[in-house]
Amino acid sequence: MPGEPTAVIGKSVQIRGELKGNEDLVIEGLVEGTITLSENRLTVGANARVTANVTARDVVVQGSLQGDIHAAGRVELRTGSHVNGDIRAARLSVEDNAIFSGKVELDGTAATEGGKAGAAAHPPSAASGTTASGTALFGAN
Repeated sequence: MPGEPTAVIGKSVQIRGELKGNEDLVIEGLVEGTITLSENRLTVGANARVTANVTARDVVVQGSLQGDIHAAGRVELRTGSHVNGDIRAARLSVEDNAIFSGKVELDGTAATEGGKAGAAAHPPSAASGTTASGTALFGAN
């Protein structure tokens, strides 16, 4: 949200463990473990190295992320990003020269399931979304 504070993990900072928060977060350093920002945006900076499973409202990857991403909203893989893991989101944007290896499940109901305790009891059927898997280098010449 515009005007909301954004926390920053600087490029010299290393964190290992569980990271939770209620504000937008920009990572420029190294994070290993799990990241949960259910109602907020996570940005993985261009020099960041993240090895974690991520749950957030929106995720923007400019650097390296190894782990699964679950976003209620949008996942953006920016130019030069490298993601190795599965993505489940309502929307996915991939720019040229982004590298991705894993499965993708685009499901418009991800946004409504994120806050429901019983959502895991009723997984979406394959017909409700789009699923793909593999390794891709987008925009390669």
